[in-house]
Amino acid sequence: MMQPPIRLTVNGRIHDVTAEGQTPLLYVLRNDLGLNGPKYGCGLGECGTCTVLIDGMAARSCVIPVSGCASRDIVTLEGLGTRDKPDVVQQAFIDEQAAQCGYCLNGMIMTTKALLALNPQPTEQEALAALRYNLCRCGTHVEILRAVMRASSQLAEAGD
Repeated sequence: MMQPPIRLTVNGRIHDVTAEGQTPLLYVLRNDLGLNGPKYGCGLGECGTCTVLIDGMAARSCVIPVSGCASRDIVTLEGLGTRDKPDVVQQAFIDEQAAQCGYCLNGMIMTTKALLALNPQPTEQEALAALRYNLCRCGTHVEILRAVMRASSQLAEAGD
C-alpha cells in the first residue's frame, strides 16, 4: 500500500514528498529537494554537518525521521540568504574567513543562527558551548568564534 505524501515546509515553501516515514530528513532535503547545504557527515547526529533549523532550533537532520517534520518550519542554509544578500551570520563567516575545507560550515552557521535567535549577545564562552558538538577538523576554530561574535555585534548594532 502506497503511503500518502508527507507535507514539509522548507525555506518557506511547501513540498509534498513521497518517502518512508523513517527516512532521515537529510536524505529528503538533499536527494528529493536538491538542497545541498546540509551535508552527510557521520550519520549519527554527532558531527553537525547536517544541521538545519526546525522551528528555529538547531537539529541534526541525519537522525530525524522525515515523518516527524510534517507541520514544522524547516530552514536550511539555502533559506538564510542569497549570494547577493547573505544573512548576517553568513556574511560574518565570509568576513572572518571562517572556513578552510568548508565541510563543517553548514553546521557552524546554522548552529550560530539558532544561538543568536535565543541569545543575541552571547559571551565567547556561551558561543563555544553552543558550538561544542560541531566538529571542525581543519582548525578554523578561532575564525569561527570571531565570526559568531561579529554576527552578534552586527545584530546588536542593527537593533540600536
